[in-house]
Amino acid sequence: MMSLMPATTYRYLTQIPGVRSGRTIIEGTRIGVHDVVGLLVNGASIDEVCRSFPGVTRAQVYECLSYYEDHRVEIDALVAQQMSEGPV
Repeated sequence: MMSLMPATTYRYLTQIPGVRSGRTIIEGTRIGVHDVVGLLVNGASIDEVCRSFPGVTRAQVYECLSYYEDHRVEIDALVAQQMSEGPV
């Protein structure tokens, strides 16, 4: 018999319809997980990410990484799309 894994809950992350197209963001901000991951894959450190997004804590960045590990395909696609669009 296969047991069902409980859904993972994230303390600092949320999805709000109509905000950032319903993508996962850091609660209380409009900063997407893909925004954080995009900086990290381009060589930014955790502290540099926090400096880039004032008010974002190290714990929130680490939780973005945790979410990324659980949703890698989705986030990689968003990061690739964001990079292809370039700066706005």
